[in-house]
Amino acid sequence: MTELTHPLAPGVSRALPESPGVISAARAADVASRAGAAAERERRIDVLTAQALTEAGFARHFVPRRWGGGEGAFTELFDAAVEVAEGCASAAWCGVLWAGHGRFAAFLPEEGQRDLWEESPDVRISAAVVPPAGSAEPVPGGWRVQGNWRFASGVDHADWLLVAVPELREAGGQVLVLAVPREELRIVDSWNSVGLRGTGSHEVVLRSVFVPERRSFEMGRMMNGDARLGRAGCYAAPAQLVGGVLMMAPALGAARRALRVWSDLVVGKAAKGAADFAVPVWEALARSSAELDAAALLLREVARRADREPRAEGGVAHGRRDAAVAAELVVTAVERLFRTGGSHGGCAEGELQRAWRDVHTATGHAALRLGSAAEAYGRATAAVLAQGR
Repeated sequence: MTELTHPLAPGVSRALPESPGVISAARAADVASRAGAAAERERRIDVLTAQALTEAGFARHFVPRRWGGGEGAFTELFDAAVEVAEGCASAAWCGVLWAGHGRFAAFLPEEGQRDLWEESPDVRISAAVVPPAGSAEPVPGGWRVQGNWRFASGVDHADWLLVAVPELREAGGQVLVLAVPREELRIVDSWNSVGLRGTGSHEVVLRSVFVPERRSFEMGRMMNGDARLGRAGCYAAPAQLVGGVLMMAPALGAARRALRVWSDLVVGKAAKGAADFAVPVWEALARSSAELDAAALLLREVARRADREPRAEGGVAHGRRDAAVAAELVVTAVERLFRTGGSHGGCAEGELQRAWRDVHTATGHAALRLGSAAEAYGRATAAVLAQGR
């Protein structure tokens, strides 16, 4: 059930995981919140936060059950990431991506999966797969890989890295996804964004690294999803169906945090003030809280469909539309709060402006652009109408 927004609502506590597919986010949210300011300064989450996210179950969420993972649900992951983001959006971004990258790594051959998860499903995996970069030269038993990839979120705490590499044309010309252990890569300290500063989304470098064939798969399989009999449902969802929703979870959590902070700043004053001051506050509260509730309903419904109907006709276009529209609703709500938060709301060290920056950075991702999502939805609708003639 979707938790609707109320600025004064207490946090929702969660029990410890009853199964590997259940994320217990309450403690991770508390740890991340306490370390949020430090993550801003250091441009990465700290070790304790990374450990709390792992113990909560993010990294193992989509790992196949034969390795002790959860093969979990998108709705569960979405709710947990929103909860963490109410304390620290950067931590939620890392957690939700570590979960999502575990789903990607499940497309590796079984022996490649064994390299990652034989000892534990709690393996943190960063990725730099969009756009593909670097080169992969075929050699006996695998590939010789080199190149630079940008925006590998959470890589400072990662055990493995997934990179997408365009294969040489003479070798087939496919885009490959390759799994590389942390010790084989070099991290370039390059992340210095205005928002989501604590994600440590640095550039990574590989120089003549050998990757065995068992640690590779074609990227198209990951993008299209795998609905073969015997595979868990979480692997059937196409990447574009769920990518925008998972990236919106940190933005929605940050926006809910902004609403609570804003309410502390202005609602009490409005209740005691004259009508000419109070009415704009009540209007901002009503509009922004309703927009956040509407965004949450849109996003959680996409996650629900990904859990229950991941291959439904038109589902990807529908999901992309809803995620992009939800992004606009969240941005509009937070913009209004920031404009009406007064001078304290714009304080450089304040939580409202940090949430404002995090929301803008998260929703700026290419997966959440309304233009391309609207075109995809329009073309899908036109195709359905044409079939009905």
